[in-house]
Amino acid sequence: MRRSLVLTDETARHWFRMSLPPHVKRDLIPIPAESLWRLTIDDVRGVASTYVAVTLAVFAFII
Repeated sequence: MRRSLVLTDETARHWFRMSLPPHVKRDLIPIPAESLWRLTIDDVRGVASTYVAVTLAVFAFII
């Protein structure tokens, strides 16, 4: 029986991913960093609705 000396996967490069078993890491999809920084219309709509809601809440407490 062959046993490995290391119980973690060094190619994962993250402490949590190294602790995952191989059958769980097989389903992970790598997301490119460029797609994380794209601004979409949903992001703008979310920021605008949050700004309006907070502004109305502050005005409601002031008045």
